[in-house]
Amino acid sequence: MLWSGWGDPAKAAPLPEPVVGLLRDLLGVKPAAAPPVALDAVAVPASRLVPEDLGALAGAVGAGHVRTDAETRVRHTRGKSTPDLLRIRAGETSDAPDAVVLPATHDEVGSVLRACSERGIAVVPFGGGTSVVGGLAPRGAERFIALDLRRMDALIELDEVSRTAVLQPGLRAPAAEALLNERGYTLGHFPQSFEWASIGGFAAARSSGQASAGYGRFDDMVVGLTVATPAGDLDLGRAPKSAAGPDLRQLVLGSEGAFGVITSVTVRVRPVPSATEYEGWRFATFADGAAALRGVAQDGPLPTVLRLSDEAETMVGLADPAAIGGASSAGCLAIVGFEGEPGEIAGRRAAVADLLRAAGGEPLGTAPGDTWAHGRFNAPYLRDSLLDAGAFVETLETAAFWSGIPALYEAVRAALTGTLSDAGTPPLVMCHISHVYPAGASLYFTVVSAQGADPVAHWAGAKRAACDAIVDAGGTISHHHGVGTDHRDAYAREIGPLGGAVLRAVKERLDPAGILNPGVLVPPATEE
Repeated sequence: MLWSGWGDPAKAAPLPEPVVGLLRDLLGVKPAAAPPVALDAVAVPASRLVPEDLGALAGAVGAGHVRTDAETRVRHTRGKSTPDLLRIRAGETSDAPDAVVLPATHDEVGSVLRACSERGIAVVPFGGGTSVVGGLAPRGAERFIALDLRRMDALIELDEVSRTAVLQPGLRAPAAEALLNERGYTLGHFPQSFEWASIGGFAAARSSGQASAGYGRFDDMVVGLTVATPAGDLDLGRAPKSAAGPDLRQLVLGSEGAFGVITSVTVRVRPVPSATEYEGWRFATFADGAAALRGVAQDGPLPTVLRLSDEAETMVGLADPAAIGGASSAGCLAIVGFEGEPGEIAGRRAAVADLLRAAGGEPLGTAPGDTWAHGRFNAPYLRDSLLDAGAFVETLETAAFWSGIPALYEAVRAALTGTLSDAGTPPLVMCHISHVYPAGASLYFTVVSAQGADPVAHWAGAKRAACDAIVDAGGTISHHHGVGTDHRDAYAREIGPLGGAVLRAVKERLDPAGILNPGVLVPPATEE
């Protein structure tokens, strides 16, 4: 992955001049002050690990799998939020890990955790490095390592009778799909981070893919987990469901490396669909479209993909990042996708069409859906191009019950617009519904503005205001990005003092030395 951006550097093409002009005229965007610092010019602080520390780590995984060179440490510094990228593009590496350690087995992970507990070295599990909520930059750690799980990248077992697969955590999503496809199966999990994210990361952050209407979220797919903790091992999941007490799998899912390191994941898989069809629909307003999606989610049948862009996102054409700025469509664009056998698709497609027409939808044919499907992973590359052009672009997401969606949508838009305008960088705020359920939906916001004098500070103020608006409006602080360090304070408000105390109790039992991803997820008592 590009060290200062997203993915394959060749895919971040320069913005067309008309788009640059639009950004300049609409938002006051000015050319970037300087290009990213060259990788070989980026310096990292001296490692704070002493020879005895490095020796203990080498004893756990082998000396060749403990790395302290500058490039490896730079590539494991922070995640991929826009503030992360702006800081790394400027060569700022104050929170680079002191070493990168690459275990190959569950037992080696356990050995690393024991060595680090004894020596007071914090451990940050590292999968694909795609966190956008500060999940890879611990707080208050005097010394820390990045525990890179890339060597744990196997399909361990495929149970075709139960239709489950056991996957190692460092397996990247495209490789997992390829291994399963060879046997005729699919995971069906395609988040925007698909090209680079890992199986362990999906579980640790409760990832949700673009086909969640049909396949469910990643936590819906998980039926078993193996976890290494400083206090010992957890082997969870004897059956798909159980009434034997609270489900401890749910304690690990979404724990973001704060309770332990996931070393294998057992997931539900499905046969590869024989056909896929995508189409577009137009609604006059976002409220009309949201009501239509609610009708489909509640009265079904559900398509595999169901999403709706608001007026601003439709106008800009964000559903097709390759043609950004070239759209002029009025109203709101919905994308509907179906997978399965052709005959079964036809029946579901007709039933969904009846519901959408009854709600005021206008069918646009397959072209908008095919365009979206073709460019579904391009948005992060567009962000790199926008940053190169001097624009600031960032995203945030939330979810609520259907009755609360309208107020939540307006509250977050108002918080972002007001705060960034007051900072002198008035934004364009766009939104889409990306995941639907019978009881509610998620809202995914994209914000574009000029960078201004201090874009990281400008965004920090806007993000705080948006988080406050989310909590005050009754939404959850994250639907699928996670908590990390960025959302921890708002998460403490969401779960309340007793909820925070429960998380701390779990943390203290599984990680008594407090080495696992300190500052991530678990709120300290003083922040309640």
